[in-house]
Parts: sequence; structure tokens; C-alpha cells
Amino acid sequence: MPGTNFHLRTTPKETAAVADAAVAGLARRLALQLQNDLSHPAAEERARALALLHVLDHLHEAAERLQRAAAADAARAGAGYPQIGRACGMTRQGARRRWPGIFNHTDHTDRTNHTDEATTEQLTMNAPARPFDVLLVEDDIADAMLIEEALAERGARNLVQATDGVAALEHLRNPDSPRPDLIVLDLNMPRMNGRDLLRILKNDADLQTIPVVVLTTSSAPDDVAGAYTSHANAYVTKPVNLDEFEQAVQSIDSFYLDTATRPPRA
Repeated sequence: MPGTNFHLRTTPKETAAVADAAVAGLARRLALQLQNDLSHPAAEERARALALLHVLDHLHEAAERLQRAAAADAARAGAGYPQIGRACGMTRQGARRRWPGIFNHTDHTDRTNHTDEATTEQLTMNAPARPFDVLLVEDDIADAMLIEEALAERGARNLVQATDGVAALEHLRNPDSPRPDLIVLDLNMPRMNGRDLLRILKNDADLQTIPVVVLTTSSAPDDVAGAYTSHANAYVTKPVNLDEFEQAVQSIDSFYLDTATRPPRA
């Protein structure tokens, strides 16, 4: 079931010992098969060591491929990044960075012959004609990292972060900057807060058509009403739970960048 905890029955030290012994034995056997017979003892010892190093390097690459496939299998079976990371002794964020996009997969089976064929993983979403540009106006470093990670899982996203409204306007009015497809806006920031920036954006003939989603910690009725009065396209309160935070960001991304028809670029 999704979210079910998984615990190995051996300690990490015991698992490492078994894995090291198995890999070492396999590497020696493969190295012997690849090694040329040499008459000189020193040359033979050197060749054996180099052959072993060569095999270990390829085993490492094979292990990386197998780990990604196993992570995709675990995701298909209902595991999330917390469980996948725990199985590999890393954090949820570490697992996401190591295996991005493993939750976007499709199964291809031969329904005519009713045979179970190997599942073909589609590890990333279909690439769009061009990467989507997102302007994140957010001064909280931790929240910005979470938002960037959540967006990165869903495909090509060019994310630019501005830490306040002044920096955001400088970016938007720079003729060399790409026009964003979406602006994700926090309310409470230094110099120029999100409320003031939103009013400026929606009164600017060149910028008012860019969708703006307010993503903030505030659920105060005055803030919600004020944002919509200033013509925000949506208002989302940041969830406290990390998984719910990620889902909220991906829901915003899915609707505005995948579902909704975007206005043409100027």
C-alpha cells in the first residue's frame, strides 16, 4: 500500500558485508575471464589488478542502472520518496535528487495476446516544445528549495527566483529575460511585498496576462480577499506537511502549465 513503511531485517553493517563479499567474488571471476595469460609474474599481477578495476567500474555503472530500475519498481508498487530514501540510507530529498521523475510511468502490455510483457518506464514526462519558465518570488530559502524540487519532478522547468518584489520587477522588465509562463508569489517579503507587487503586475499592460498564483503561509481572510481583489489567478496556503506542500506545488504546476491554455507571449 502507498506510504507503507519498509524495514530491512538486517543491519546496514550486515547488509554491507554480504554485498561486499558477493560483489568481490563476482568481480574476481569476471576479471579472470577478461585477463590475458602473461608469463611474467609482475605483469600478470598488474594485469589482474587492472582487470579487476575495470570490472568493478562497470559493476558500479550496472548497479546504478539497477538501482534506478528498482526505485521505479518501488514507486510503481506504491512506495514514496521517504520509503525509497530510507531503503538506501538517505533522506527523502536525497532520493528525489538521485532519481527524479520516477513517478511518471506508463505500462505497455500486449492486450491482444493477454501476455505480461516487461513494463516500459517513461521516467520523465513528454518534453514540451520548449521548457516552461516559472518566476518564483519567494524570500524563504527552504521553501524555495522545496518548490524547485517539486517542479523538477514534473519535467522541463526553468525556475528563476527573486527574493522580493523589486528584484522580480527588475527581472520581468529586463528585455533579455524570458517572459515567465507562471509567477508563484509569496506575500511577506522585504523591500516590496507580494501584495504591492501583485497590484503593479495586474495594472501593467505588458505583464497583467501572466498567471499569478499566491503561495503563502497566510490564510487570513483579508489576505485572501485582497489577493483576489488585485486579480490574483489563485490563492494557495502553504501546507505545513512536506508531502502536502509538494502536492500543492505540483497541482499548481499541473493546472497552469499542463492543463490551462496559456496566453501567447508578447
